[in-house]
Amino acid sequence: MVEEHLGELVSLIFMAFALGMDAFSVSLGMGMQRIRLKRIAYIGIVIGIFHIIMPFIGIVLGKAISGQIGDVTVFIGSLLLFAIGAQMFFSAFNHEAKKFIQPTGIGLILFAFSVSLDSFSVGLSLGMSGVKTFIALLLFGGASMVLTWIGMIAGKKVHGILGVYSEMLGGSILCAFGLLLLFH
Repeated sequence: MVEEHLGELVSLIFMAFALGMDAFSVSLGMGMQRIRLKRIAYIGIVIGIFHIIMPFIGIVLGKAISGQIGDVTVFIGSLLLFAIGAQMFFSAFNHEAKKFIQPTGIGLILFAFSVSLDSFSVGLSLGMSGVKTFIALLLFGGASMVLTWIGMIAGKKVHGILGVYSEMLGGSILCAFGLLLLFH
């Protein structure tokens, strides 16, 4: 019985890390913008909260909704990531243009939503398996928050090295990640 619970916990830790790696990859690109450390901390917390809310909704709806919804959420999330990345890439060419999506306000909500959509799909499947919901949600939120911080700080360091080109690189990373999700 202890081995069974330990096995479930290890599986949840690996799943949380895998979901958090999405946030890390995307945050690496977003961190290449000029973002203060206080804002990075806030963004990580928001993404962590979304990685708790989205799988919770998925778990609650897991028994009532078919697997088709998971494909739709991945499609929407990938399009949002691509749009954010394209806007970031092209805004690097026009320095006077106001950025369309900033990691504040509705831009932060869109960013966190798009990064956490895959956790909704995971929540759907977990809802059907009867996993320990509270532990899973804490692990998902904590892992994504910490990996977001690591990604954004690493992106901030790269920005210092690459200068203006880092925004194009960051936008390219977001676009590539969106396309990867779309065609994966």
